[in-house]
Amino acid sequence: MRRAVAAAAVVAALGVTTACGGSSGSGDAEKPAGSQKSAAPAKPAEEGAKALTAAELEKAVVATGDVKGYKVEKVGKNDLPPTVSVAAKPASCQPLADMFMFSTRPTAKDRVVRTLMATDELDPKVTSLALLAHDGADAAEVMKDLRTASKNCTAYEHVDYKYSGVKERPAPDAGDEAVSYDVKGVIDGDKVPMTFTVVRSGSTVVAFYTMNMLDSSKTDVPQVIVDAQLAKLAKTA
Repeated sequence: MRRAVAAAAVVAALGVTTACGGSSGSGDAEKPAGSQKSAAPAKPAEEGAKALTAAELEKAVVATGDVKGYKVEKVGKNDLPPTVSVAAKPASCQPLADMFMFSTRPTAKDRVVRTLMATDELDPKVTSLALLAHDGADAAEVMKDLRTASKNCTAYEHVDYKYSGVKERPAPDAGDEAVSYDVKGVIDGDKVPMTFTVVRSGSTVVAFYTMNMLDSSKTDVPQVIVDAQLAKLAKTA
């Protein structure tokens, strides 16, 4: 039952803001769950760094066995919302609205997405992650825009849906730079808080988000997932 609910939640979350639209919802503020170390100063993107290829992304993304205590499931390209950016209101929240769909401005050259659930049936958290292939300068721009939006945006509307409770969190000391924030959306009529952590590693933007359908106060992204994914990416890049 837990896995069925989790799978449905992930599909709903990824598809909720596609360009096809949908029913409207609303949310309210949410206190950030947990805390993390203050991030180190961002390292500049390597000049001229090239985006990873589709084959390199597939090699770099975690699989079952790479993250102790978690099962990894592939999200096929046909199950993902389009990368096209749809206008958000206010415009200052656009980077957050795009990242909700694992999309960015500038657009990634390619992307891979995975969903992770704990093998412990009592752990209700679901984490999705994406590797977004960019050239170095574009990756740095994506992170700059996300950081600004997470500081200045509190709520927004996107394709007839409403999101609220946006609040910057202390980012982990990971990769070359990182951003973390909370946001609350609506899935099947339920208010669902989520935590996003986005890390730049070289020219690749690595995005994580965690939701908890049973305990909305515990949505922090598991550090073991972040560490495992960045370690595997480093070996490939």
